[in-house]
Amino acid sequence: MPGKPRACRVCQHGIKLTYKEPEVLRQFMNRRGKILSRRITHLCAKHQRKLATEIDRARKLALLPYEVKP
Repeated sequence: MPGKPRACRVCQHGIKLTYKEPEVLRQFMNRRGKILSRRITHLCAKHQRKLATEIDRARKLALLPYEVKP
C-alpha cells in the first residue's frame, strides 16, 4: 500500500530554483555535494529536473562545488 502522496516543496512554498541563489540549491545537496533523490527532497519530477539543471549551471560558474573532499 502506498503512503499518502506528498506535496512538492517547491510547488507548495513557491521556492525559486535558480543558479543565482546557491544557498537555496545547497538545501537539496548532501555534505559531499551530491544531489539528493526525489524521495528525500520531496520534489515533483518537473522540479527535480529543474533542480538538477540549475545545480549544473551553478557548478559550471563555480558557485557550487562538484565534489567536497573529506
